[in-house]
Formats: sequence, structure tokens, C-alpha cells
Amino acid sequence: MPAPKKEKASQTKKAPSFEDALEELEAMVETMESGQLPLEKLVTNYERGAALIAHCESVLGDARKRLELITLKPKPTPQEEEGNSNNSTQEDSPESPHDSNDNNDDEIRLF
Repeated sequence: MPAPKKEKASQTKKAPSFEDALEELEAMVETMESGQLPLEKLVTNYERGAALIAHCESVLGDARKRLELITLKPKPTPQEEEGNSNNSTQEDSPESPHDSNDNNDDEIRLF
């Protein structure tokens, strides 16, 4: 029967969510600022707080990386732009009107 207890213990020691860690930190700060804790408890709280801050920073870093991946799209290569320009109108293209026909300024095409 010891195996289920170990599983339970590992589940309870799972890292807290960002919100839970932040809430715990706020409660610890209030308690520590009260000045009513003995030195040993203050040191223990400080150690726990440092671990919670590291956890929160890690979660925030991961979230920042995910957002950067979502918002930063790689620029298309010139070959990809040529392939896309055949299938899209000038209005769909992100290029300015001056960029699209630099070599054909003197030439007028009807079709």
C-alpha cells in the first residue's frame, strides 16, 4: 500500500498555479510585515517566498515565450512572396504600391 501514498504525496507537491503562488506570496508578506513571527519562521517564510517568486518568474517567462511565438511571424522569403502574389490581389498584399511595380513604371498593361 505505500505506492498510493507516494503518488498522493507527489500530487500534493505539484507546483502551484501562478495565481495560487501569487496569493500565497501576498499572504506571506502580510504575515511577515506584521512583525509577530519568530525569526526562524521569518527565515522559513523567506525561503518559501524565494521559491514561489522563482516559480512565478518561470511561469511568466514561459508565457512570454509562447506569446512571442504567436505574435512574431517569420517574414516570407522572396520566393514565397512571388508565389503568393500570383494568387492575391494588390489589396491583399502587404507591400506598398510603389514596391510592387518598380521595374514596370513605364509599362501599362490592360490584361
